[in-house]
Parts: sequence; structure tokens; C-alpha cells
Amino acid sequence: MSRFRFPLLFAGVLIVLAATEALTSVAVGNPVTALLAGFGTAAVSLLAYRWLSRRIEKRSQIDELARPGAVRRLALGVLTGAGAFTAVMMLIAATGGWERMTDGSISGLLVAVGVMACVAVNEELLIRAVLVRILAERFGGWIALIVSSLIFGALHLTNPDATLWGALTIALTGGLMLGAAYLATRSLWLPIGLHFGWNLTESGIFGTATSGAGESTHTLWHTELSGPSLLTGGEFGPEGSVFAVAVCLALAVVLLAVAVRNGGMRTKTVRATAPEQPSFQ
Repeated sequence: MSRFRFPLLFAGVLIVLAATEALTSVAVGNPVTALLAGFGTAAVSLLAYRWLSRRIEKRSQIDELARPGAVRRLALGVLTGAGAFTAVMMLIAATGGWERMTDGSISGLLVAVGVMACVAVNEELLIRAVLVRILAERFGGWIALIVSSLIFGALHLTNPDATLWGALTIALTGGLMLGAAYLATRSLWLPIGLHFGWNLTESGIFGTATSGAGESTHTLWHTELSGPSLLTGGEFGPEGSVFAVAVCLALAVVLLAVAVRNGGMRTKTVRATAPEQPSFQ
């Protein structure tokens, strides 16, 4: 069974992802139902992952979803992700990239909160909990980080306004930063928080185009950008800008330094026999 654990677990989580995001998309017409559906499906996905891991991998303890420190790591991730994207937008504004901002609505923001809760949990379960975790256990953190980042970027090529440059920036931003957040803690809570905070600020607060998927209609404001695509991200959105790459790479470097110090880049066997390192709390 261990030979097939990766494809079975990946397929199982992928099915859960598709089902829960389909349910959430049905509920976006109303902010209350969107919130309930978003957080409800996120909880279902987490429970389904625990069940699949126990059934397929025969694990009694799901360390990546351990509760101690979960709230603190989630909060830290949300604040860091929101702050990082805000920094990107301030850099775009400083170079004259903001054309204008128009009002959205509080109800639109609430819809975005529900949708992004579901998206953040599902994508982190699929990419970091399954792909990064299993590859890191077998081949070490560096291989896991490179492979997962390329796959994470490639998955965004399916978006309507996707470009090769945009997919590469997603690999260099989200892929590396979120993968490093997992490896630094060997926990999903920090990357889930980072992913949620970044996406919510991008789509639900500033209302810019997101990862080549177009501009959100559920947002607090609508921000129109103009200028060179290299600086604004063009139709792909700010994630395709050099500012996003710079900000996320800086965060990734810090997180990778913590991962190296904590032994998070080693394979499972090496980590089990190595002297205990101070953990990232």
C-alpha cells in the first residue's frame, strides 16, 4: 500500500477539492450562505484529509494538522499574507501603477472571505500536505520545494488570462513561499493562513485580477492598474509583477532559513536520527 499512497491520497484530496469548491461556488450569491459554505467546506476538507490519511497511510497521528499552536500560526499567516500583498500594491502605487479605485461592497468582501477560506484550505491540502510532505519525507525539502512550486505554477495555466510568465511568477511567489512556510513548521496552519491572507487581500479587498482568473466581482474595492505589465502584472494580476516576486522571495528566504535551522529540509529518516533542533514557534 505504501507504494500507492501518494497517487491514492492525491486523487482522494483532489476529489474532495472539486466537490467542496463546487458547493462553495453555488453559494456565492448571498454573503451569509457564502460564509457558511466556505468555512463549512473548508472544515469538511480538513476532516476528509484526516480520514484519508488514516485509511491510506495508516497514520494514527496527523502531525501537519496538530492543534497546539494552530490558532497562533493561522493568525500569523493571515496577517503576514495580507501585509505582503499590501506591500506589493504600495510598490505598484509608488511607480504610478494605480489608475483609480472604485467602491465595491461589504457583502462582496464577505463572499470573498468564504470563497478564499475554501480555496486556501483545499490548495494547501493538495499541494503542501500531500505533495510537499511526501516528497520531503522521501527526497528532502529542496526537491519537494522545486517540484511542488513548478506544479503549483503550472496548475494556474488553466486560468483564462494565464501566461507562461504568470505561471512562473506563481511558482516563484506562492509555490516557494507557501512551501517554505510548511517546511519551516511541518504544519499546514501557517501556509493556510498565508494563502488566505494573500488571496483575500488581493481579491476581496483590492479587487484586482487574481492569478489570471480575471477581476473579482465580490470585493470591498475595485482597483484598476495601468502601466508596464512587468510592474503591474497586466491581465494576470499583481502576482505577475516583479514586486510580487521580490516580496514573496524575501519571505521565502526567511522561512527557508528557519526550515534549515529546524531540520525541515531533511528527509524523514535523517530527521528522526538527527539531534533535536529548536522548533519554529
